[in-house]
Amino acid sequence: MKKLIIIPAYNESENIEKTVTAIEKEAPDFDYVIINDCSTDNTRKICEKNHYNVINLPINLGIGGAVQTGYRYGYEEGYDLAVQVDGDGQHDPKFLGMMADYLEEHNLDMVIGSRFINKEGFQSSGTRRIGIKYFTILIQILTGKKITDPTSGLRMANRDVMKIFAYDYPKDYPEPESVVAILRKKKKVEEIPVIMKAREGGVSSISPKKSIYYMIKVTLAILIERIRK
Repeated sequence: MKKLIIIPAYNESENIEKTVTAIEKEAPDFDYVIINDCSTDNTRKICEKNHYNVINLPINLGIGGAVQTGYRYGYEEGYDLAVQVDGDGQHDPKFLGMMADYLEEHNLDMVIGSRFINKEGFQSSGTRRIGIKYFTILIQILTGKKITDPTSGLRMANRDVMKIFAYDYPKDYPEPESVVAILRKKKKVEEIPVIMKAREGGVSSISPKKSIYYMIKVTLAILIERIRK
């Protein structure tokens, strides 16, 4: 089985080498591709100096466009599954083998790594946990499926979901909306417990000032996704 790690990276020069080193140590049977989203720091130089497998985007596409590029690459290169691992050090690659086994053994379309099942490791800020709980409830109301960590970027998808995401993926704050999209398509999604770390570098795309905008925008996007044909 060909397995791909998608690493979206925007200004991750502080941590990209540690991320790749951890992947090579903890998930050696996975390939990886770094999607350098037009970083303005030394991310590109570091990747090229170390001969990493990297795609340098000519313009900044945001997290959605970067991850979609990774899914498109994975699908067209014939990978059987793909998983997103952020370049800021939050996602621990030691869980990837377990996620792949769980996806295959349970014949799933997607596995999400959730920090809120066993409540171990970094649990995010109190304000963000309120927002996450809100999206958990909203998604459950709209789809009947409880997703405890709907904003988790640590998500593994099979080839069918890779094809969907390669050609249709939300642009901003994509995780909750894309989960609703595949649940609408009757895809099988489950969560397993993982331990996440605090961000080691880079800057979050959701600043405190953007939180209200984020809540409103993602709510509207989820509702539109739920009713569209």
